[in-house]
Order: sequence, then structure tokens, then C-alpha cells
Amino acid sequence: MAVVAPPAGAPGVPPQNEEAEVAVLGAILLTEQALDQILVELKLGPDDFYRPRHQLIFRSMIRLKEKAEPEAVDAITVCDDLTREGKIAEAGGPAYVHSLPTMVPAVGAVRDYAKIVRDHAILRGLLATAREIQERVATEGGDPRLLVEQAEQAIFRAGHDHQAKALRPIEEILHEELDKLERLSKEGQSLTGTPSGYRDLDEITGGFQPGNLIVLAARPAMGKSCLATCIAENASVDYGKAVALFSLEMSEGELGQRLIASRAKISGESLRKGRVKPERWPKVLQATDKLAPAPLWIDDSSDIGVLELRAKARRLHQRHPLGLLIVDYLQLIRPEDPRDGRVEQVGKMSRGLKILARELHIPVIAISQLSRAVEARPDKRPLMSDLRESGNIEQDSDLVMFVYRDEYYNTDTEKPGVAEVIIGKHRNGPVGHVELAFLDRYPKFASIARERVAETAAR
Repeated sequence: MAVVAPPAGAPGVPPQNEEAEVAVLGAILLTEQALDQILVELKLGPDDFYRPRHQLIFRSMIRLKEKAEPEAVDAITVCDDLTREGKIAEAGGPAYVHSLPTMVPAVGAVRDYAKIVRDHAILRGLLATAREIQERVATEGGDPRLLVEQAEQAIFRAGHDHQAKALRPIEEILHEELDKLERLSKEGQSLTGTPSGYRDLDEITGGFQPGNLIVLAARPAMGKSCLATCIAENASVDYGKAVALFSLEMSEGELGQRLIASRAKISGESLRKGRVKPERWPKVLQATDKLAPAPLWIDDSSDIGVLELRAKARRLHQRHPLGLLIVDYLQLIRPEDPRDGRVEQVGKMSRGLKILARELHIPVIAISQLSRAVEARPDKRPLMSDLRESGNIEQDSDLVMFVYRDEYYNTDTEKPGVAEVIIGKHRNGPVGHVELAFLDRYPKFASIARERVAETAAR
């Protein structure tokens, strides 16, 4: 005896719309171009369908489309594919598959039907997430702040990436990567991530990659915070990338002044002390007009923990998808558990930032102090072992950059005003170094030389 499913909206039945699911599948069988549209525009996946037989049919359609030599997607080919997979009976049988095209109200409305299917999938995800949160609160207890952060993270994933937890076949991943590589090759691009604004640095990194934790480290007075601010300015103003800058050291007023001075190319000290000459004020106003519409957000909370930082970033990302997040600096983040040792505290901070980068799929730059061991060596150039207080920083990071200025130690240096940006670790590319000019008249770095890339591959 056939089992009749309860109607949509009945008590205990998760949100779903069987008519919309049928209309999507039927429309694809009538015109397979509809499959490309909903895959690209709505990122609809098999698990977004509530009925198991609809999941099987949609998965079969994708399988036919992604073959080395793609086959037509229609009722005959889908039935044949499901029969080969031994799933035709579970999918409702050949008669059901052939009946789907007859139940489509309007083929041209397939995107609207697919949106209904996706929206109901999101609602089911939210419902499942709410149940998990309720169970966790009831059974686990623990730190309320941690539970709130976990709940917010789970809801964010359910609402914005409801397929994030699904296992994906390697074939699907490889197809996506090949498409990306082909597009880059055709367009002649080498920049695949968020640009720093410095050509030599971007050629080594390919831009700061989504999901990566980038550590920018140096001893005091080397200009690491200035470089990070310049990168934020370049990415947001010149490339239109949304940037969030968490400054635990400088106030928002100080950062605003620094950005104006950098963009206007005037002395930061003169600007702070109100000594800007009348003929220079037009440059200040022009710089302000250029900076004002930039997608750059600043948080100068001096006492913020990783959980709060991640929550703020997540909320901002929901409204304005971020291209870069910067934290200045790592060691000033408030530890969540003061009872932990300092090494463990910093390790949790770096790990939390790495998780944030992966969760939001954005590059995160964390500025870090270096240990005093640098000062005891004849060659003051930083090494990976100089990363202060925790080996976890090196382990969690995908890219580690050091800023070194020889003139800080040698007054008779041959390269006054030059800073070396040393790439000590690059998980997905070469290491090497870039020379930038630190312009003392105003807080700005400028590229002055081509990088010398190391021949050895990064670890």
C-alpha cells in the first residue's frame, strides 16, 4: 500500500513544497538550459529537495551534465542513468519520471520554482539548527557567551550556506576548479584573491586568498600597522573590496587621520597638529571625498575577544560581503579564559581567526608582534621562530609576512626609507621578499622594486 505524505504545513511536517519541486524537475526535462540557470544563479543542490526521489532525479541530472562528454538531460536519459545506478525504483519508476514534464505550469518560471525549493530548504535548515541549539543549551550548559557564539555561527551557516556541511564528490570539486582555471587563463589574470595594492607582492601571493589566515609580523617601529592600513585603503578605495579593520591599538580618529594623510599625501604630523598649509587643504578635501564612499568599516574596541570579533564580522558580512578582514593586533585580543597560559591563549586566538576566515570564505590578516630574540642576532631579519608566544600562529597561518627596516638598526644603511616585506611561509606558493619605500613625509608605503622570488617551493 502506498504511503501518502502529509500535506505541506501539517503539524510536524518540515517546510517543503512538492509542487515546486516537481515543477523544477519537469522544467529541466523540457529544457535542460534551465539546469544551468538554477545551478549558477541559485546554487540549488540535490539536498535542497525534500522528497528523496526528487533528490535522486536531480542528482542524476547533474551527473549527466557533468560527464566528460555531457549527455542530453531528458526523461529518457535520466531513466537510463537511474537504471544503471540501480535507483530507478527509488526515484518513483520510469512512469513517474516521464510524467514530470506534464506537471509544469510555465517553463519560463523555473527560476521562481527553484527559489521556492531553495527557500524551503533554508527554512528546514534553520529548523534543524534551532533544535540543535535547544538541545545543546539543555544538555551541555557551559559558558553562555560560547553557546551564543556557537548558535550565531550555526544560524549563519544555515541561512547563507545551507549545503556547507554536505560531503562533496571530488568530481564536482574538480569541475569547479577547472572552470575557474580556464576562466583565469582566458582572461589572462594572475590575481585570484583580494589585492594588496602592491604589484610585486600581489604577483607572489596572487592576492590574499579566501579562507586564508595571513600573519603580518614585525618588531615595534617597523611599520607593520601602517602597511596593514595601506592594504585596507588600497583594497577598499582602489579595488572596491569591502574591508573590516579591527584596531585594538589605535582609535578610529587616529585611523581616520592616517587614512586622510595617506590618501592626500601630506604629513600625518602636520595634519594632527592642524598645521596644514592653506594650499594643501584641497588635497585633504579630495582625499576625504575619495575615502568617504569606500566600503571600509572600522572597529576600535580596545577590549574584544575572539568570540565577539567573530560575531561582529559575521553580522557585517551578512550585510556587506567582505573581501578582507584585518586585526591589529593579535596579542591584544582579550583571552576568553584568563586561566589559560599565554601560549594557549594566543593559540586559541590564531585558531579562532583561521576558523573565521574559513567560515566567511575571506582572507584574514592578523598583525603580530615578534619576540625579542630578533634583537640578539647579528642579522636582525625576522625568522619563523620569532613569532611571539605561540607556535600555533605558524601552524594556523597560510601566509606569513615579516616587515624589516634596516635603517632602524643601521643608521648608515645603503637603503634609507626601504622596508623589506619578507614572505617566510606561503602554503600555496613561493616565498621571497619585496622592497617597499616607507615615505616618512606621510604614512604611506610605495612599491619601488620587483620582488626576488625564492626558487624553492613553500612548505
